[in-house]
Amino acid sequence: MSCALPIPPPLDWPTLFPVLPPLQRWLAPLGLRIDVEHGSDDIERELDTLYERMQTPGTPLHGMACDDGTLPGFRLHTREADGEIYVYVEDVAARRFAGVTVFNRLIELDKRADRILRAPHSKYAAAYQRRGLASAVYRRALDGGMCLMSGARQSTGAHALWQSLAARYASGYVEVREKRLRYLGDAVGADVLDALHTRRVLLGGGWTIAVLAAATKMAA
Repeated sequence: MSCALPIPPPLDWPTLFPVLPPLQRWLAPLGLRIDVEHGSDDIERELDTLYERMQTPGTPLHGMACDDGTLPGFRLHTREADGEIYVYVEDVAARRFAGVTVFNRLIELDKRADRILRAPHSKYAAAYQRRGLASAVYRRALDGGMCLMSGARQSTGAHALWQSLAARYASGYVEVREKRLRYLGDAVGADVLDALHTRRVLLGGGWTIAVLAAATKMAA
């Protein structure tokens, strides 16, 4: 009696090709608002590489501006490149990066809005997640007058963080089409919230929706 498992016949790829495009179109909407979750090992390797670069003279990360007062036990290193702000969070005792937050420019915006709004994206090692580090970095930026806009997709953790920050900072929803903003209100229905063109904004210190509208020519 043989213990070998039966080998399935090879897939008939030519017969599958006509099915793939409709399947892709059906699946695509399911991922529109969901960000890709990065593997923790990949993130830690990337952070270790970045930390090594910070120690190396001649690299863009060497000699960054430092902030030791925002988070006890951690040091924030900040640099700017092409209008984007990079904040690296160092665990001083462990001599490693706990994570990094990048305040990205948004290609969807026109020049007026591009001068004001940034989209934050964070990567933190597993041991440093859910400890309020990213929240502290976001609050530091908001308190400094930066206005934030969500990206087209958010991870579950990012969505929870934005919900928490919205309880402390003025926020609202906007529609982004053809590089122009249209204000949707401080609350929207589920169907509008799930639309790809809908984004959330958090207003930094000194900003109001009216001031933002005037500065960006945002439609009502």
